[in-house]
Formats: sequence, structure tokens, C-alpha cells
Amino acid sequence: MNIVRAYNPFAELEELREQFSRILNSVQQDIPTKDIAFVPTVNTREADDAYYIEVDLPGVEKGDININVDDNTLTISGERKLKKEHKDAEFYKVESVYGKFERSFSLPEDADTDNIEASHKNGVLEIKIPKVAKVEKTPKKIEIK
Repeated sequence: MNIVRAYNPFAELEELREQFSRILNSVQQDIPTKDIAFVPTVNTREADDAYYIEVDLPGVEKGDININVDDNTLTISGERKLKKEHKDAEFYKVESVYGKFERSFSLPEDADTDNIEASHKNGVLEIKIPKVAKVEKTPKKIEIK
């Protein structure tokens, strides 16, 4: 009597997953944490009178944030700095992500870039971009001379 192994179609996929996991782990160990950029999450919304951008920036001080508008592009940049921690135990690990960040947004044509307002409260940066009042254009007949 011969023993026949049943074919497992997922065995090759499992082996591939393990190899990929080993590669990722070795790459992550080689990357210095200080070079990893901090990427804040952003929520955008539109109201009748303005556009709003909310950026989650926990641990970022107001003075470490820059907001610029150039050629109808709003750019938010800054840096989340590593906190000076005191090591009391034999083992210490920091998992918070820090570093420089930058996010850019193309503004619509009706954005009033001269009256943009920003506030920073409880780790959330909120930017209000008012809309320019729409001018009603009425049809106009042009006389031919």
C-alpha cells in the first residue's frame, strides 16, 4: 500500500507569506527610526461657505507647524519631535512615530486664499478656507457695430 500525500494548494502561499514576512522584518530592522517620516491623518469637508481641513497632530506643538499658500496650493508642514524620555527599567522601547511631515492640497478656484484661518487645539489643526462669494453672471447681448 502506497501512501499518497494530499496536495495542499495553500502550502506554497504560506511559504511565500513567511518569506515575505522575513524580508520585511529584516528591512525594518535596518531602517533607523529617526528617518521615518511622520504622516498625519487628514479629514477634509466642504460646507456652503467654506472648505475645512482637519489634521491630527498629537504631540506636535503649534510653533512646529507651518502653513503656506502658493499658487493655489496649501501646504502644511512641520515636525513631531521625540520626547525626552527617562529610562527607569532595564528594557525600554519607543513606538511613537516622529519626524518631519508635509501634506499639500490643491485648492479649488472659489477658495478665498486671503482669508484662510487656522487653529490648533487638543492635537488637532483645523484650517478654514472660506469660499469667494459667487457673482451671478447674467446673459448679455453684444451689439454688432
